[in-house]
Amino acid sequence: MVTLNSRDSRPIYVQIVDGIREQIALGILAPGEKLPSVRELAGVLAINPNTIQRAYRELEAGGWVTTEAGRGCFVRQAPENAGRKDALVRSLQETAGELRRLGLTEEDLIRLITKGGTNHA
Repeated sequence: MVTLNSRDSRPIYVQIVDGIREQIALGILAPGEKLPSVRELAGVLAINPNTIQRAYRELEAGGWVTTEAGRGCFVRQAPENAGRKDALVRSLQETAGELRRLGLTEEDLIRLITKGGTNHA
């Protein structure tokens, strides 16, 4: 289902989220399809179940899956423009990281994003 890369700088839960979102966006995982249980996927990937739980919560918050008490986690229809949104978020994260390395503070970045300001240090 999902493969983890130990050389990837992203946290494990993010790799899981990204892998499942990609599979949903590509139609590999269909709407209504049940995801493996937290324990099952944790066993397959040999990681802590809390990591899987965090990934599933993130997917649910983003509208990618829905959790039904006692039944499990199920795939939803990929959110409209999901692929484009993910690409833009990754681009923003990379840009923000580079701006931080160049000396902008977190407050500067927030001001730039929320107010569209161009006045920076």
